[in-house]
Amino acid sequence: MDPQAVKAWRREERKRLLALRTAAPIADRRRWGAVIERELERLVAERPGITLGAYWPFQAEFDPRPLIERLIAAGFGIALPVVVDKKGPLEYRRWRPGDPLIDGVWGIPVPARRDVVVPQAVLAPLVGFDRQCYRLGYGGGYLDRTLAALVPQPAAIGVGFELSRLETIYPQDFDIRMNFIVTEAGSRRC
Repeated sequence: MDPQAVKAWRREERKRLLALRTAAPIADRRRWGAVIERELERLVAERPGITLGAYWPFQAEFDPRPLIERLIAAGFGIALPVVVDKKGPLEYRRWRPGDPLIDGVWGIPVPARRDVVVPQAVLAPLVGFDRQCYRLGYGGGYLDRTLAALVPQPAAIGVGFELSRLETIYPQDFDIRMNFIVTEAGSRRC
């Protein structure tokens, strides 16, 4: 498929998958989220004391906030992504519950204090994913640019729901493969 056709296909798949996710009953998303949370906690426990790049939930994504609180209590560092340049990589800022947040791009809360860190692992919310562990995001390319720019490159953990699984996302040269995909069906090491 040529790059323009892939771009158009991805745009339509994003719309379809986001509609599917937001239409899923809240009770189902909570049940799936509980399984994902346990799986993530198990996976992250293999890397004690690291700084984890997390995210603030958006558009019916898995909500990592309860997990974040437990990880902080267990000695992990947490960083949240911030868009600082719409054409550049994200900046991860250290954050703890109680630290002030401000509205970032799309109204997503971000740490007000600019304490920039390089996380050793990053939770990457999935709009879609395929069997080769490529992630379909929201289309801005932020996470791919970020993973490509961070040194050392953190472990990328795609997080989403099974209803977002695709046969392929038609990966392009700029797409970065996830190291793990975690859904309510379990985790896949890629």
